Amino acid sequence: MTAIRFAAMPTADARVLWNGGRDAYDNLPETMTSDGDGNPCRHCLQNIEEGDEFLVFAYRPFPELQPYAETGPIFLHKQPCRRYSAEEILPPVLTTSPDFIVRGYGENDRIVYGTGAVTQIASIPAYAETLLARSEIAYVHVRSARNNCFQCRIDKVKAPALAETGALT
Repeated sequence: MTAIRFAAMPTADARVLWNGGRDAYDNLPETMTSDGDGNPCRHCLQNIEEGDEFLVFAYRPFPELQPYAETGPIFLHKQPCRRYSAEEILPPVLTTSPDFIVRGYGENDRIVYGTGAVTQIASIPAYAETLLARSEIAYVHVRSARNNCFQCRIDKVKAPALAETGALT
């Protein structure tokens, strides 16, 4: 069994936008007010409460431009929020829909074909574990099954390296 962890949008990415930076298309984010339904923040992985302002912007959760670097709209609290940290638990944002697309990516940040599947919420951890057990898969994205928007990333939990003690030779 492969241990997994759920990873939110990095704080460094969020901070750029909170400080007036531009999105993946070099546009300033739009400010909207939540109606309380369907506006998940990708940093804290919570739904944005009714009446709270949030940013809408184009996000590319990949290190560089390339053909598989999907870019799409996502939401972020307008005011800084704490990054999701209960990495071993299914994030609250993944309880807002009956299913999500779960898809594997290689070390080269390209889709590993044949891995994408619309997955029921309860099956997301098990399917991610199955994918991450494969040597050619470096990480997994969870995306909206309706709109393909990025929700979060799932990574393997790497075991800590054993310290060299030199006690046995």
